[in-house]
Order: sequence, then structure tokens, then C-alpha cells
Amino acid sequence: MYFDGALNLEGVGAGVLFISPKGEQLKNALKIHYKATNNGTEYKTLIHGLRLAASLGIKRTLVFGDSKVVVEQVNKSWECTKKTMDAYYAEVRKLEVHFDGLEFHHVPREHNIAADVLSKVGSKRTQVPVNMFIQDLRKPSIKILDPDQADDNAQTQADLAPTDILMIQVKED
Repeated sequence: MYFDGALNLEGVGAGVLFISPKGEQLKNALKIHYKATNNGTEYKTLIHGLRLAASLGIKRTLVFGDSKVVVEQVNKSWECTKKTMDAYYAEVRKLEVHFDGLEFHHVPREHNIAADVLSKVGSKRTQVPVNMFIQDLRKPSIKILDPDQADDNAQTQADLAPTDILMIQVKED
């Protein structure tokens, strides 16, 4: 499984690419419709990918990501310094029970291009290519108890579903 998050002026997105031992690919992009940080987006993507893998019944997987912070934290090489990261880290630990074998590896960005492309599809709100799944994430994957961590608790107008219509009626004076 390869994962990558994208945070840019156009939006927030995530990409997860599964490659089976036979070379078959499952491409998944995620549109994140609320405020996020770069490291938070990477963790959201990892959590989404692990949940998806567990739901597909995958028991053994190698996980590759280009976020050194996230990979080193989940490998217990680096400590989490923010409550938000602690919460994401704890969620990853909870998801580990669904797997018989799970390894996390850091890869350079140039070895994670496919997941990067998927994350940009989610962040840029462009047309979705064929053979790709896309999902909308409208609320955070985890709960942060500290009110100072507005990053993942903030709601924006983007929380509205794409099919919601707001109508304003103007009355003449």
C-alpha cells in the first residue's frame, strides 16, 4: 500500500494505492472537505488506507509513504509532539489488530508518484479518471479533545454536501 496526502490552495486530498502480489492495482482518492495540516493529512490518508485494507480482508501488507514524520512516528522511532499527532498515532495502533503482518517504510517522493497523483485528484476537485475510486471525507477521522486543536475540529462551508442547494429569496422594498 502506498499513501500520500496533498494540501494545496485548491483543497485537501489523499491518495492510496494498493498493489497485489500479482500486480493488480486498486486506486483510491479521497477529497477532504475540512481544514487540515500537512502532517494531519498524511495521517488521515494512512488511517483511511488501513481501514480500507482491513475492510477488504487484507491481513499482511507493506505500507509505503513519503512522509518521514508519519512513518517514523508509527515505527516508534520518533515521538509525537502534538496532541493531534498523538490521536492519529493511537488510531493507527488500534487498526494494527486487523493485520497479521504490517510494516511501515519511508520512501523518497520520487518512489511515491502514483499515490501523489491520486492525492492531487482529491485535492484539486478535478474529473476522476477511469478505474479509480473516490470518496468524500466531511468530518475528521479522529476526535481531538483539546479545543486549541482547531485544525481537525473546524467546520467550513465545504462541509456542505455537493448536492446541497442554498437558495436566497429577495423581496422587493
